[in-house]
Amino acid sequence: MNIAVAGTGYVGLSIATLLAQHNHVTAVDIIPEKVEMINRRVSPIQDEYIEKFFSERNLDLTATLDAAKAYSNADFVVIAAPTNYDRARDFFDTSAVEEVIRTVKRHNPNAIMVIKSTIPVGFTAAIRKKLQTGNILFSPEFLRESKALYDNLYPSRIIVGRPDGDERLDKAARTFAGLLQQGAEKKDIPTLIMGLTEAEAVKLFANTYLALRVSYF
Repeated sequence: MNIAVAGTGYVGLSIATLLAQHNHVTAVDIIPEKVEMINRRVSPIQDEYIEKFFSERNLDLTATLDAAKAYSNADFVVIAAPTNYDRARDFFDTSAVEEVIRTVKRHNPNAIMVIKSTIPVGFTAAIRKKLQTGNILFSPEFLRESKALYDNLYPSRIIVGRPDGDERLDKAARTFAGLLQQGAEKKDIPTLIMGLTEAEAVKLFANTYLALRVSYF
């Protein structure tokens, strides 16, 4: 399977490393230094397990600045672009995610895009309509900084959202969930395939619950 990953932060690089155990993965970034480090198998972020996998595992992973080339041959494009929250505007900046979708649509309209970035509830359905593309899924991540790859290897659950009633995308969602299961070291991972908005809400509720716990203590 050919997979492109847009973004090499904690989410993107951990997913790229996980999937590169069994698939050809191309990581895309706009920072030349990060691309060069990944190709030398030096992690640009602090993560013990990524560093360990880079030094010990035979990963089919390359990094590039050429997004068009990476996306053009991909079966799946995992979008892990930043969506920083602007407190003053009470708004997630989804411009980077939207730009990736536009680029993928331009160079490989048949690729299945899987958004891993944190987005507001309702975004996936809205962007599918806005950009006139049906090939978008949403799969929330539940990762900790510095423990991102570990949390992908031993996930509490795998969730993939797809439009209800779309048999083609339901199959794609189950295929992507299978890729995550294949790369993980934990067995019998609870896996849920659900609607797009429902999957987005799960991520929001999980973040809110963690924030409430912190506030309480």
